Amino acid sequence: MDANPPDCQHCGACCATFRVDFSVHELLSEGGCVPDGLAAPLTGSNCRLRGTDHQPPRCAALTGRVGERVACGIYEWRPSPCREFESGSDACHRARARHGLGDLGAY
Repeated sequence: MDANPPDCQHCGACCATFRVDFSVHELLSEGGCVPDGLAAPLTGSNCRLRGTDHQPPRCAALTGRVGERVACGIYEWRPSPCREFESGSDACHRARARHGLGDLGAY
């Protein structure tokens, strides 16, 4: 992990790189906080954030331009995989590389 992780509000690469699967129990209708309209069913127990299975992937809740200025439209209600994602992690580096974003030291 980097000592100076990127500012996620200027990056957003993770939201436009990875599939985001989570338990249906995180949906608002099931007692969670993720808006149902942003989830696509996968199985009886899992769903996926809309847009993250597209090619190229991009979460439907992501606004703005990756690498410039972004925001999450459901930040307070995002599912656990988003909450657990670590800025500056190996996965973060992979997402940034996929989008041609520069060295993390630039932040």
